[in-house]
Amino acid sequence: MILTNLPIGEIAKVVSVNGNNAVTRRLMEMGVVPGVALKIVKTAPFGDPIEVRLRGYSLAMRKSEADSIEVSE
Repeated sequence: MILTNLPIGEIAKVVSVNGNNAVTRRLMEMGVVPGVALKIVKTAPFGDPIEVRLRGYSLAMRKSEADSIEVSE
């Protein structure tokens, strides 16, 4: 399942971060790595961006960035 399909309030673990561009590398530098638990806190009115809570901090990301993150419940 990809991160954008995760319902608000659900907790999931990161399985992989797909892609080989600067954005995916930056996400991994900020702690979005396989094995980390995260939760979608809220989305903007039109669904983009989304707020994700992980490792004790909140991270806002675009849906296009969240599409590269594979998670499991």
